[in-house]
Amino acid sequence: MSLAVGGAVVTPDIARARRLVVKIGSALLVDDAGLRAGWLRGLCEDVAEWRARGADVVLVSSGSIALGRRVLGLPAGPLTLEQSQAAAAVGQIRLARAYEEMLAPHGVITAQILVTLEDTENRRRYLNSRATVGTLLGLGVVPIVNENDTVATDEIRYGDNDRLAAQVAVTCGADQLLLLSDVDGLYTANPKTDPTARHLPVVAHLTPEIEAMGGDPVSGLSKGGMKTKLMAARTAVSGGCAMAIAEGSVIRPLSAVAQGARVTWFLPEGDPQAARKRWIAAMKPKGELVVDEGAARALADGRSLLPAGVRQVSGVFHRGDPVLIRGPSGAALAQGLARYDSTDAARIAGRRSDEIAAILGGNIRAALVHRDDMAVNR
Repeated sequence: MSLAVGGAVVTPDIARARRLVVKIGSALLVDDAGLRAGWLRGLCEDVAEWRARGADVVLVSSGSIALGRRVLGLPAGPLTLEQSQAAAAVGQIRLARAYEEMLAPHGVITAQILVTLEDTENRRRYLNSRATVGTLLGLGVVPIVNENDTVATDEIRYGDNDRLAAQVAVTCGADQLLLLSDVDGLYTANPKTDPTARHLPVVAHLTPEIEAMGGDPVSGLSKGGMKTKLMAARTAVSGGCAMAIAEGSVIRPLSAVAQGARVTWFLPEGDPQAARKRWIAAMKPKGELVVDEGAARALADGRSLLPAGVRQVSGVFHRGDPVLIRGPSGAALAQGLARYDSTDAARIAGRRSDEIAAILGGNIRAALVHRDDMAVNR
């Protein structure tokens, strides 16, 4: 079993998170009486405290369907797709309002982001999502993310917010992901049915043996189970993000984890930025950009590629596609994700930033390839 416990491993410290994604399960947020306002108020106090420490915080919140079905008086048990979508439409607006009202007294601005599976599988939408979240965090906003259950069908949905949270964490470059649930971590077996089950405080590597420990959902409100949490862990750690599973029913769940509450930590494979660079470098390029000496030096210094430094554009590519960047001698310097399609890239190659708006008619981006979306050859 690839498991590290105790002094052999430095366990992540949630109090030191630079960018923290927190997933909130439906069973924590909604009960038979409706929204658990006292619990949500405590969570928001934690979020405000982490923001005051300088950490970026993103919330991936379940609960819209569970809340909406109670407002609509829908019966217990499985809902049809149409009923789920209707419940989500009613519940989502109430959920967003609750977060806004409870974070506003702390001076924290919130934003709502609704996504579908297509938004992360389509590279252009992925870049748009990444840019939006990054801009909001830069402005000090706490994004509230949820799957867009009002329009998503079974074919184009995540189906659980554990995996969605992991994808959000990787997309925004988070260093820590916390799954707040109704269990306090991973066990060697189901502790409710097996008295010999052992809690695993740290998982250093996700082996087939570890993944086989996943079980079925234990809550009537939650779609996810340990299996989906382990799938989320696979996504998170491969993206350089540490992930913890914690029992979240206490009033201040982030503070409880910071103070030593029992959790399971999954250790990351490197850091988020390095993992993203490896992912970009492994892509097959759709086109090439040849740059001048000045741009080549800028890339070596870790700066973005501006249109002014591009001398030649070849290939057919769209925004978000990988492109190979070559120097004047033809040597491969870097690979990155283009922020313009090949037609527009060719039109603005060699042009200064103040000329681009007139050429393209607005909607300009300063960089043709941003340094965050680039793997430079060393």
